[in-house]
Amino acid sequence: MKYVILICDGAADWPIEHLGNKTIFELAETPAMDWIASHGQMGMLKTIPEGMHPGSEVANMSVMGYRPEKDLTGRGPLEALSAGVPLSKTDIAFRCNIINIEEGLIKDYSSGHITTKESTPLILYLQSQLRDDGVDFFPGVQYRHILRLDGNRYSENLNLTPPHDQLDKPYKDFLAKPKERSEEKAKITADYINDLIEKSHKLLIKHNINKKRAKAGKRMATHIWPWGCGKRPSIVPFYEKYGLNGSVISAVDLIFGIGIAAGLEPIHVKGATGLPDTNYRGKVKAALKSLKNKDFIYLHIEAVDEMSHTGDPNKKLAALNDFDRYIVKSFIQAEKKFNNELVIAVLPDHPTPCKIRTHSSDPVPFAIYNPQSEASAKATRKYSEQTGKEGEYGLIQNGEEFIHLLLNS
Repeated sequence: MKYVILICDGAADWPIEHLGNKTIFELAETPAMDWIASHGQMGMLKTIPEGMHPGSEVANMSVMGYRPEKDLTGRGPLEALSAGVPLSKTDIAFRCNIINIEEGLIKDYSSGHITTKESTPLILYLQSQLRDDGVDFFPGVQYRHILRLDGNRYSENLNLTPPHDQLDKPYKDFLAKPKERSEEKAKITADYINDLIEKSHKLLIKHNINKKRAKAGKRMATHIWPWGCGKRPSIVPFYEKYGLNGSVISAVDLIFGIGIAAGLEPIHVKGATGLPDTNYRGKVKAALKSLKNKDFIYLHIEAVDEMSHTGDPNKKLAALNDFDRYIVKSFIQAEKKFNNELVIAVLPDHPTPCKIRTHSSDPVPFAIYNPQSEASAKATRKYSEQTGKEGEYGLIQNGEEFIHLLLNS
Protein backbone atom coordinates (compact mmCIF):
# COMPACT_ATOMS: atom_id res chain seq x y z
CA MET A 1 0.00 0.00 0.00
CA LYS A 2 0.93 3.64 -0.50
CA TYR A 3 0.00 6.43 1.91
CA VAL A 4 -0.35 10.19 1.51
CA ILE A 5 -1.16 12.78 4.16
CA LEU A 6 -2.48 16.08 2.77
CA ILE A 7 -2.16 19.00 5.19
CA CYS A 8 -4.23 22.19 4.84
CA ASP A 9 -2.31 24.17 7.42
CA GLY A 10 -4.48 26.09 9.90
CA ALA A 11 -7.74 25.40 8.06
CA ALA A 12 -9.80 24.48 11.12
CA ASP A 13 -11.62 27.44 12.67
CA TRP A 14 -14.26 28.59 15.12
CA PRO A 15 -17.83 29.55 14.11
CA ILE A 16 -17.78 33.05 12.62
CA GLU A 17 -20.65 35.11 13.97
CA HIS A 18 -21.16 37.45 11.00
CA LEU A 19 -21.13 34.47 8.62
CA GLY A 20 -24.05 32.67 10.20
CA ASN A 21 -21.97 31.09 12.99
CA LYS A 22 -20.43 28.70 10.50
CA THR A 23 -16.80 27.64 10.33
CA ILE A 24 -14.59 28.03 7.26
CA PHE A 25 -14.95 24.31 6.48
CA GLU A 26 -18.75 24.63 6.61
CA LEU A 27 -18.69 27.65 4.31
CA ALA A 28 -16.07 26.40 1.83
CA GLU A 29 -16.75 24.69 -1.48
CA THR A 30 -14.76 21.50 -1.01
CA PRO A 31 -16.31 18.72 -3.10
CA ALA A 32 -13.11 16.66 -3.08
CA MET A 33 -12.71 16.78 0.70
CA ASP A 34 -16.42 16.03 1.04
CA TRP A 35 -15.91 12.98 -1.21
CA ILE A 36 -13.07 11.75 1.01
CA ALA A 37 -15.26 12.32 4.07
CA SER A 38 -18.20 10.48 2.48
CA HIS A 39 -16.25 7.49 1.15
CA GLY A 40 -13.84 7.23 4.04
CA GLN A 41 -13.96 7.54 7.80
CA MET A 42 -13.67 10.61 9.99
CA GLY A 43 -12.61 11.60 13.46
CA MET A 44 -10.91 14.31 15.50
CA LEU A 45 -7.20 14.41 16.25
CA LYS A 46 -5.56 16.08 19.22
CA THR A 47 -2.35 17.45 17.69
CA ILE A 48 -1.33 19.68 20.62
CA PRO A 49 -0.46 17.81 23.83
CA GLU A 50 -1.69 19.32 27.09
CA GLY A 51 0.44 22.23 28.24
CA MET A 52 2.27 22.72 24.93
CA HIS A 53 2.14 25.83 22.77
CA PRO A 54 -0.02 25.30 19.63
CA GLY A 55 2.83 25.91 17.22
CA SER A 56 3.20 24.34 13.79
CA GLU A 57 6.28 22.46 15.00
CA VAL A 58 4.22 20.74 17.71
CA ALA A 59 1.22 20.04 15.47
CA ASN A 60 3.09 18.72 12.43
CA MET A 61 5.40 16.56 14.51
CA SER A 62 2.23 15.05 16.01
CA VAL A 63 0.55 14.45 12.66
CA MET A 64 3.74 12.84 11.37
CA GLY A 65 3.46 10.29 14.14
CA TYR A 66 5.84 11.60 16.80
CA ARG A 67 5.39 12.76 20.39
CA PRO A 68 6.46 16.42 20.59
CA GLU A 69 6.34 16.35 24.39
CA LYS A 70 9.47 14.16 24.24
CA ASP A 71 10.77 14.45 20.67
CA LEU A 72 10.68 18.22 20.11
CA THR A 73 13.73 20.25 21.11
CA GLY A 74 12.60 23.50 19.46
CA ARG A 75 11.46 24.98 16.19
CA GLY A 76 14.76 26.70 15.42
CA PRO A 77 16.87 23.53 15.13
CA LEU A 78 14.31 21.90 12.82
CA GLU A 79 14.41 24.87 10.46
CA ALA A 80 18.20 24.92 10.72
CA LEU A 81 18.30 21.31 9.53
CA SER A 82 16.21 22.25 6.50
CA ALA A 83 18.39 25.26 5.71
CA GLY A 84 21.56 23.18 5.93
CA VAL A 85 22.88 25.14 8.91
CA PRO A 86 25.62 23.11 10.64
CA LEU A 87 24.75 22.39 14.28
CA SER A 88 27.00 20.82 16.87
CA LYS A 89 25.49 18.98 19.84
CA THR A 90 25.79 22.13 21.94
CA ASP A 91 24.72 24.79 19.41
CA ILE A 92 21.42 26.59 19.98
CA ALA A 93 19.34 27.45 16.90
CA PHE A 94 16.60 30.09 16.83
CA ARG A 95 13.94 30.76 14.24
CA CYS A 96 14.69 34.37 13.34
CA ASN A 97 11.82 36.29 11.73
CA ILE A 98 12.28 39.62 10.02
CA ILE A 99 9.27 41.55 11.31
CA ASN A 100 7.66 44.97 11.12
CA ILE A 101 7.25 47.07 14.27
CA GLU A 102 5.55 50.46 14.06
CA GLU A 103 5.03 52.86 16.95
CA GLY A 104 6.21 50.16 19.32
CA LEU A 105 3.62 47.59 18.15
CA ILE A 106 4.21 44.29 16.33
CA LYS A 107 2.32 45.02 13.11
CA ASP A 108 3.47 42.21 10.82
CA TYR A 109 5.30 38.95 11.61
CA SER A 110 6.43 38.63 7.97
CA SER A 111 7.30 42.24 7.01
CA GLY A 112 4.52 42.23 4.43
CA HIS A 113 5.51 38.74 3.22
CA ILE A 114 8.92 39.99 2.18
CA THR A 115 10.46 37.93 -0.62
CA THR A 116 13.52 35.72 -0.26
CA LYS A 117 15.26 37.87 -2.84
CA GLU A 118 14.82 40.90 -0.58
CA SER A 119 15.36 39.25 2.80
CA THR A 120 18.54 37.31 2.02
CA PRO A 121 20.70 40.45 1.54
CA LEU A 122 19.24 41.86 4.76
CA ILE A 123 20.24 38.80 6.78
CA LEU A 124 23.69 38.70 5.18
CA TYR A 125 24.07 42.39 6.05
CA LEU A 126 23.18 41.66 9.68
CA GLN A 127 25.68 38.81 9.66
CA SER A 128 28.41 41.20 8.52
CA GLN A 129 27.52 43.75 11.17
CA LEU A 130 26.37 41.72 14.19
CA ARG A 131 28.18 38.38 14.01
CA ASP A 132 30.43 37.59 16.96
CA ASP A 133 32.32 34.66 18.38
CA GLY A 134 29.67 31.97 18.60
CA VAL A 135 26.96 34.15 17.01
CA ASP A 136 25.87 33.76 13.38
CA PHE A 137 22.89 34.56 11.13
CA PHE A 138 21.86 32.30 8.24
CA PRO A 139 19.38 33.17 5.46
CA GLY A 140 16.29 31.07 5.01
CA VAL A 141 13.09 31.59 3.00
CA GLN A 142 11.05 34.81 2.83
CA TYR A 143 10.78 36.16 6.40
CA ARG A 144 12.02 32.94 8.07
CA HIS A 145 15.74 32.82 8.98
CA ILE A 146 18.12 31.26 11.50
CA LEU A 147 20.20 32.62 14.37
CA ARG A 148 22.79 30.22 15.82
CA LEU A 149 24.43 30.69 19.23
CA ASP A 150 27.23 28.72 20.86
CA GLY A 151 25.61 26.68 23.61
CA ASN A 152 28.78 26.74 25.68
CA ARG A 153 28.44 30.52 26.05
CA TYR A 154 24.67 30.99 25.83
CA SER A 155 21.56 29.30 27.24
CA GLU A 156 18.38 27.88 25.71
CA ASN A 157 16.42 28.32 28.95
CA LEU A 158 14.45 31.28 27.65
CA ASN A 159 10.83 32.35 27.40
CA LEU A 160 10.36 33.51 23.80
CA THR A 161 7.17 34.53 22.01
CA PRO A 162 6.25 33.86 18.35
CA PRO A 163 5.56 37.25 16.73
CA HIS A 164 2.39 36.05 14.99
CA ASP A 165 0.85 35.46 18.43
CA GLN A 166 1.16 39.11 19.49
CA LEU A 167 0.04 41.22 16.54
CA ASP A 168 -0.82 44.85 17.34
CA LYS A 169 0.69 44.50 20.82
CA PRO A 170 3.73 46.32 22.32
CA TYR A 171 6.85 44.39 21.36
CA LYS A 172 8.65 45.30 24.58
CA ASP A 173 6.12 43.23 26.52
CA PHE A 174 7.35 40.11 24.70
CA LEU A 175 11.10 40.47 24.66
CA ALA A 176 13.23 37.48 25.68
CA LYS A 177 13.19 36.54 29.36
CA PRO A 178 15.07 33.83 31.29
CA LYS A 179 12.95 30.97 32.55
CA GLU A 180 12.27 30.86 36.27
CA ARG A 181 15.08 29.44 38.36
CA SER A 182 17.38 29.21 35.34
CA GLU A 183 21.10 29.85 35.49
CA GLU A 184 22.72 33.28 35.24
CA LYS A 185 23.71 32.39 31.69
CA ALA A 186 20.01 32.51 30.72
CA LYS A 187 19.70 36.12 31.87
CA ILE A 188 22.85 37.03 29.95
CA THR A 189 21.42 35.32 26.84
CA ALA A 190 18.03 37.06 27.13
CA ASP A 191 19.72 40.45 27.46
CA TYR A 192 21.92 39.64 24.47
CA ILE A 193 18.94 38.60 22.29
CA ASN A 194 17.06 41.77 23.17
CA ASP A 195 20.13 43.85 22.38
CA LEU A 196 20.36 42.17 18.96
CA ILE A 197 16.71 43.08 18.29
CA GLU A 198 17.38 46.76 19.00
CA LYS A 199 20.64 46.82 17.05
CA SER A 200 18.99 45.14 14.06
CA HIS A 201 16.46 47.98 13.88
CA LYS A 202 19.15 50.64 13.59
CA LEU A 203 20.76 48.70 10.73
CA LEU A 204 17.68 47.55 8.83
CA ILE A 205 15.82 50.85 8.53
CA LYS A 206 18.80 52.41 6.72
CA HIS A 207 19.16 49.61 4.17
CA ASN A 208 18.36 50.37 0.52
CA ILE A 209 16.00 47.40 0.27
CA ASN A 210 13.83 48.89 3.01
CA LYS A 211 13.98 52.31 1.43
CA LYS A 212 12.67 50.80 -1.81
CA ARG A 213 9.91 48.94 0.04
CA ALA A 214 8.82 52.11 1.81
CA LYS A 215 8.77 54.03 -1.45
CA ALA A 216 6.60 51.31 -2.99
CA GLY A 217 4.17 51.50 -0.07
CA LYS A 218 5.22 48.12 1.36
CA ARG A 219 5.93 47.32 4.98
CA MET A 220 9.57 47.67 5.94
CA ALA A 221 11.53 44.89 7.63
CA THR A 222 12.33 46.83 10.80
CA HIS A 223 13.57 44.24 13.34
CA ILE A 224 14.67 40.67 13.77
CA TRP A 225 12.69 38.52 16.20
CA PRO A 226 14.40 35.31 17.45
CA TRP A 227 12.19 32.59 18.97
CA GLY A 228 11.68 28.81 19.04
CA CYS A 229 15.20 28.02 20.26
CA GLY A 230 16.60 24.57 20.92
CA LYS A 231 19.36 22.10 20.20
CA ARG A 232 19.68 19.52 17.44
CA PRO A 233 16.88 16.88 17.68
CA SER A 234 17.43 13.15 17.75
CA ILE A 235 14.32 11.12 16.90
CA VAL A 236 13.66 7.58 15.68
CA PRO A 237 13.61 7.51 11.84
CA PHE A 238 10.15 7.15 10.32
CA TYR A 239 11.17 3.92 8.56
CA GLU A 240 12.23 2.30 11.82
CA LYS A 241 9.12 3.53 13.61
CA TYR A 242 6.50 2.68 10.97
CA GLY A 243 8.24 0.56 8.32
CA LEU A 244 7.70 3.06 5.51
CA ASN A 245 10.16 5.07 3.44
CA GLY A 246 8.86 8.42 2.31
CA SER A 247 9.18 12.04 1.31
CA VAL A 248 8.01 15.43 2.51
CA ILE A 249 6.87 18.25 0.22
CA SER A 250 6.29 21.80 1.44
CA ALA A 251 7.37 25.40 1.02
CA VAL A 252 8.24 25.77 4.69
CA ASP A 253 11.63 25.05 6.23
CA LEU A 254 10.03 23.83 9.45
CA ILE A 255 8.16 21.02 7.71
CA PHE A 256 11.27 19.98 5.79
CA GLY A 257 13.20 20.05 9.05
CA ILE A 258 10.80 17.65 10.77
CA GLY A 259 10.98 15.40 7.72
CA ILE A 260 14.79 15.46 7.63
CA ALA A 261 14.95 14.69 11.36
CA ALA A 262 12.64 11.73 10.65
CA GLY A 263 14.76 10.50 7.74
CA LEU A 264 12.24 11.46 5.04
CA GLU A 265 13.46 12.83 1.72
CA PRO A 266 12.80 16.58 1.31
CA ILE A 267 11.45 17.42 -2.14
CA HIS A 268 11.72 21.09 -3.11
CA VAL A 269 9.34 22.09 -5.89
CA LYS A 270 10.15 25.05 -8.11
CA GLY A 271 7.63 27.83 -7.58
CA ALA A 272 6.51 26.48 -4.20
CA THR A 273 5.67 29.29 -1.78
CA GLY A 274 3.79 29.49 1.49
CA LEU A 275 1.14 31.66 -0.16
CA PRO A 276 -1.85 31.18 -2.49
CA ASP A 277 0.43 31.67 -5.50
CA THR A 278 2.23 28.40 -4.73
CA ASN A 279 2.84 25.79 -7.43
CA TYR A 280 0.04 23.38 -6.54
CA ARG A 281 0.35 21.29 -9.69
CA GLY A 282 4.11 21.02 -9.27
CA LYS A 283 3.68 19.68 -5.74
CA VAL A 284 1.15 17.08 -6.87
CA LYS A 285 3.36 16.01 -9.77
CA ALA A 286 6.38 15.67 -7.48
CA ALA A 287 4.38 13.66 -4.95
CA LEU A 288 3.04 11.22 -7.54
CA LYS A 289 6.51 10.75 -8.99
CA SER A 290 7.95 10.06 -5.55
CA LEU A 291 5.21 7.52 -4.80
CA LYS A 292 6.54 5.32 -7.60
CA ASN A 293 9.47 4.44 -5.35
CA LYS A 294 8.33 5.53 -1.90
CA ASP A 295 5.60 4.31 0.42
CA PHE A 296 4.62 7.56 2.08
CA ILE A 297 4.21 11.26 1.24
CA TYR A 298 3.62 14.15 3.64
CA LEU A 299 2.34 17.02 1.48
CA HIS A 300 1.95 20.30 3.32
CA ILE A 301 0.18 23.44 2.05
CA GLU A 302 0.86 26.61 4.04
CA ALA A 303 -1.37 29.09 2.20
CA VAL A 304 -4.52 28.52 4.25
CA ASP A 305 -2.68 29.28 7.49
CA GLU A 306 -1.10 32.44 6.09
CA MET A 307 -4.53 33.70 5.08
CA SER A 308 -5.87 32.79 8.53
CA HIS A 309 -3.28 35.06 10.11
CA THR A 310 -4.71 37.98 8.13
CA GLY A 311 -8.02 37.49 9.93
CA ASP A 312 -9.90 37.72 6.61
CA PRO A 313 -12.38 34.80 6.22
CA ASN A 314 -12.76 35.43 2.48
CA LYS A 315 -9.03 35.02 1.88
CA LYS A 316 -9.01 31.87 3.98
CA LEU A 317 -12.01 30.47 2.10
CA ALA A 318 -10.32 31.08 -1.24
CA ALA A 319 -7.13 29.35 -0.10
CA LEU A 320 -9.04 26.33 1.22
CA ASN A 321 -11.05 26.06 -1.99
CA ASP A 322 -7.76 26.03 -3.92
CA PHE A 323 -6.40 23.28 -1.67
CA ASP A 324 -9.48 21.19 -2.40
CA ARG A 325 -9.44 21.87 -6.15
CA TYR A 326 -5.74 21.51 -6.86
CA ILE A 327 -4.53 19.08 -4.20
CA VAL A 328 -7.26 16.77 -2.88
CA LYS A 329 -9.10 16.39 -6.20
CA SER A 330 -5.82 15.56 -7.96
CA PHE A 331 -5.09 12.67 -5.60
CA ILE A 332 -8.60 11.27 -5.90
CA GLN A 333 -8.17 11.26 -9.65
CA ALA A 334 -4.67 9.77 -9.44
CA GLU A 335 -5.73 6.95 -7.11
CA LYS A 336 -6.76 4.83 -10.11
CA LYS A 337 -3.11 4.66 -11.18
CA PHE A 338 -2.21 2.89 -7.96
CA ASN A 339 -4.46 -0.16 -8.39
CA ASN A 340 -6.59 0.63 -5.34
CA GLU A 341 -3.51 0.81 -3.15
CA LEU A 342 -3.34 4.54 -2.32
CA VAL A 343 -4.64 5.55 1.12
CA ILE A 344 -5.42 9.28 1.40
CA ALA A 345 -5.65 11.23 4.66
CA VAL A 346 -6.73 14.88 4.73
CA LEU A 347 -6.54 17.21 7.73
CA PRO A 348 -5.31 20.52 9.13
CA ASP A 349 -2.37 20.45 11.51
CA HIS A 350 -4.07 22.86 13.95
CA PRO A 351 -6.83 25.49 13.91
CA THR A 352 -5.98 29.11 13.12
CA PRO A 353 -9.24 30.91 13.92
CA CYS A 354 -9.72 34.15 12.00
CA LYS A 355 -11.06 35.76 15.18
CA ILE A 356 -7.72 35.53 16.99
CA ARG A 357 -5.41 35.42 13.93
CA THR A 358 -3.19 32.81 15.58
CA HIS A 359 -3.18 29.11 16.42
CA SER A 360 -5.39 27.36 18.94
CA SER A 361 -5.06 23.97 20.66
CA ASP A 362 -8.45 22.53 19.65
CA PRO A 363 -8.51 19.06 18.05
CA VAL A 364 -8.81 19.02 14.26
CA PRO A 365 -11.09 17.00 11.97
CA PHE A 366 -9.53 14.35 9.77
CA ALA A 367 -10.70 11.93 7.10
CA ILE A 368 -9.00 8.74 5.87
CA TYR A 369 -9.97 7.09 2.59
CA ASN A 370 -8.79 3.54 1.89
CA PRO A 371 -10.00 2.22 -1.50
CA GLN A 372 -9.78 -1.37 -0.25
CA SER A 373 -12.14 -0.73 2.65
CA GLU A 374 -14.32 1.99 1.17
CA ALA A 375 -17.27 2.85 3.36
CA SER A 376 -20.69 1.71 2.20
CA ALA A 377 -22.65 4.20 0.14
CA LYS A 378 -24.17 6.97 2.21
CA ALA A 379 -25.39 10.51 1.79
CA THR A 380 -22.73 13.06 0.97
CA ARG A 381 -20.95 14.13 4.14
CA LYS A 382 -19.55 17.63 4.44
CA TYR A 383 -15.97 17.76 5.70
CA SER A 384 -16.10 19.94 8.81
CA GLU A 385 -15.30 20.13 12.49
CA GLN A 386 -18.82 18.92 13.33
CA THR A 387 -18.73 15.86 11.06
CA GLY A 388 -15.30 15.08 12.45
CA LYS A 389 -16.79 15.05 15.96
CA GLU A 390 -19.56 12.75 14.73
CA GLY A 391 -17.11 10.52 12.86
CA GLU A 392 -16.43 6.81 13.22
CA TYR A 393 -13.01 7.20 14.85
CA GLY A 394 -14.03 9.54 17.66
CA LEU A 395 -11.27 11.57 19.33
CA ILE A 396 -7.73 10.34 18.66
CA GLN A 397 -5.38 11.42 21.43
CA ASN A 398 -2.02 11.63 19.63
CA GLY A 399 -0.20 11.34 16.33
CA GLU A 400 1.19 7.86 16.92
CA GLU A 401 -2.36 6.54 17.23
CA PHE A 402 -3.32 8.49 14.10
CA ILE A 403 -0.54 6.96 11.98
CA HIS A 404 -1.49 3.47 13.17
CA LEU A 405 -5.07 4.23 12.13
CA LEU A 406 -3.81 5.32 8.72
CA LEU A 407 -1.80 2.13 8.27
CA ASN A 408 -4.62 -0.13 9.44
CA SER A 409 -7.57 1.76 7.95
